[in-house]
Amino acid sequence: MQTKRFTKLDEGFTCEHCGREVAPLGYTSRDHCPHCLYSKHVDVLPGDRANTCGGLLRPTQTLPDPKRAFVILYRCEKCGQVHRNVCARDDDEDLLIRMTVAE
Repeated sequence: MQTKRFTKLDEGFTCEHCGREVAPLGYTSRDHCPHCLYSKHVDVLPGDRANTCGGLLRPTQTLPDPKRAFVILYRCEKCGQVHRNVCARDDDEDLLIRMTVAE
């Protein structure tokens, strides 16, 4: 049986890194905090919530992308897996720009 590659799951949450309340995105699935860019390692495929790791995904760098403005690179603080995701329209633009320089 083939699984879907993307499950729309647009939920609000409290960021486990900065503690701020994050509202649903409204046009696609919300998967990271727009204030600090941290995410949580909970998906195998976007929106499926099938990953049991549960570690925080620390943003390590952003890459300019002509189609989507920025791609955010992550490393899981618990298991070390590297992950990438596109930015959202309401992400902190100054932080996205500052993170284009690798750590």
